[in-house]
Amino acid sequence: MTSSLILFLASAAALLATMVIPGWTDFLLLSAPCFIAASILLIRNGIRRNRRRQWVVVDGSNVMHWRDGKPRLETVKEAVAQLEASGFTPGVVFDANAGYLLFNKYLHHRAFAQLLGLSEERVMVVPKGTPADPTILAAARDHGARILTNDQFRDWSNQHPEIHDPGHLITGRYASGRLKLDL
Repeated sequence: MTSSLILFLASAAALLATMVIPGWTDFLLLSAPCFIAASILLIRNGIRRNRRRQWVVVDGSNVMHWRDGKPRLETVKEAVAQLEASGFTPGVVFDANAGYLLFNKYLHHRAFAQLLGLSEERVMVVPKGTPADPTILAAARDHGARILTNDQFRDWSNQHPEIHDPGHLITGRYASGRLKLDL
């Protein structure tokens, strides 16, 4: 139990006691403000808990190949939608060549963000010649996030031992024409 819930229950019991037990009405001046304050704390903590984001970094260049091995932006869109429906906040990282693979031209993060229906802050295209893996791993570490990918990041396991933690890497696949994420 959280301390705000305990405080709320205790102040509610005190308020009830002042109304039920004869001779305790003088304590109403103390129990009523305590009950109001505890109620405000409980509501505020509930709102704050709902705002806390559970980030997932999506390896966009990996996920886009999940359906039949062909690069498709729809696969990334579908993965993002499933993550959001499950209460996660996805951020997507693409290799520099992702635009070429999908549209035969370079696309910057702004264009990918529009296509995915995400804010620009949640999409990144790494610079040409830079592997996306270290950026994905660093972003996940910085945000306390999990990673959606089928990559095992073997080349980076010494610098990022957290990839071996159960559940840190979320895998996925298509089965019977539907995207399945191992959340």
